[in-house]
Amino acid sequence: MKISRRGQVPPFIVMDVMTAAAAREKTHGDVLHLEVGQPSTPAPAGVLAAAQAALSQDKIGYTVALGIPPLRQAIADHYGRAYGSAVAPQQVVVTTGSSGAFLLAFLAAFDVGDRVALAAPGYPAYRNILTALGIEAVEIPAGPDTRYQPTPELLERYGGRLDGLIIASPANPTGTMLSPEALADLTAYCDSRSIRLVSDEIYHGITYGMGTATALQTSRSAIVVNSFSKYYSMTGWRLGWLVLPEDLLRPVECLAQNLYISPPTLSQYAAVAAFDCGEELDRNVARYARNRSLLLEALPRAGFDRLAPADGAFYLYAEIGHLTNDSVEFCRRMLAETGVAATPGVDFDPVRGHATMRFSFAGATGEMAEAADRLHRWLR
Repeated sequence: MKISRRGQVPPFIVMDVMTAAAAREKTHGDVLHLEVGQPSTPAPAGVLAAAQAALSQDKIGYTVALGIPPLRQAIADHYGRAYGSAVAPQQVVVTTGSSGAFLLAFLAAFDVGDRVALAAPGYPAYRNILTALGIEAVEIPAGPDTRYQPTPELLERYGGRLDGLIIASPANPTGTMLSPEALADLTAYCDSRSIRLVSDEIYHGITYGMGTATALQTSRSAIVVNSFSKYYSMTGWRLGWLVLPEDLLRPVECLAQNLYISPPTLSQYAAVAAFDCGEELDRNVARYARNRSLLLEALPRAGFDRLAPADGAFYLYAEIGHLTNDSVEFCRRMLAETGVAATPGVDFDPVRGHATMRFSFAGATGEMAEAADRLHRWLR
């Protein structure tokens, strides 16, 4: 029988690494997880309490497709506190994770055959979702000279005619960020050329000394994507959000109604409390900072001495061309021989990723130290 080409996008390789790590864990029991991009901490106590209250008091049925009003209001208020940006709750759409947000945004903003640019290395699901929707993903090769971020100059050189641009700051897999000035340059470039900007801001809140700016501060046409998965430590609750310009509100609402009716109801009631849990969540970020400092010191001694500047998120992106020209096999051997799981760079850059890899430092500090020690002994 026929299989649609849309169902034949490349795999998200980190999920395959997680499967291999789980298999080794069953046989050896000693896996250190530096492959997966999720917090190792549970949802904050206030969120858990709100969920328990909702379970006992509410029938947990459907909600409206755009999300419950208290949560949309809480998200809108967050932009005023965090960025000094006025956002109306009517601009906010609650989604089934940031993955659902990207799907809705791409469907509403782009047509089959449109061309959307994104930096390489970058989050592979951008490329794969665009491809599944019949939208051309235009990969812009970015490197250390631009902190692995796109610039107007790179777009001019490699982009051609564009209908959209996806940016991420902090970025996955590099952890690098756009300065407020660089972000303003990109939003101005896009607005002047009618290029729809999609700004992935899901790692906001997890930064190390560098301030964050939102695209909402410099563009009235940008789409902003965020999530409760990273800073708020709620990955499995599958809840994200969009902040949309007015022209996309009704299209996204109609798409959401038909694609999934509403985001998870229990998660929505619980997430209202997340914005009151900053003290607990910032302790998580302090642990990420310790892990980052530990690995920035230990990994170069082990042989991973070409690292992207990790301004935010919880990743270190390493160039390993001096160690291998096959990052998939290198990561496979590393897992098999040391029990340290990490993600090969081809997940993030199909062209140059054979000589790169990503470490996640979202786990416990003791596990980071043990991983660095094992890798040092292995490469020696």
